[in-house]
Amino acid sequence: MFAATTLAFAAIDLGGLVWWLLVGLIAGALAGLVMKGGGYGIVGDIIVGLVGALVGGFLASLIGLGGYGFIGTTIVAFIGACVFIAILRAVTGSRSRRV
Repeated sequence: MFAATTLAFAAIDLGGLVWWLLVGLIAGALAGLVMKGGGYGIVGDIIVGLVGALVGGFLASLIGLGGYGFIGTTIVAFIGACVFIAILRAVTGSRSRRV
């Protein structure tokens, strides 16, 4: 089990990591603006975007779609980030941040 986990992490190269961080930042920042909560800061936007990419990828796979390339991946991550923010607000009862 340890060897499989190590191999999974070894497959991620620096370019792939930068790719996912950039997609997460863009998707999280756009979702924060669209969901009328403002941004969450660079780190918060990246986290929201990365979780959104997971949520969006899961939802897209359920209906048989996928995001290909930078634009497609960012759109799927953006939709997932919006869903993630809506779920967080429903669970915590928070509407939007006051600036």
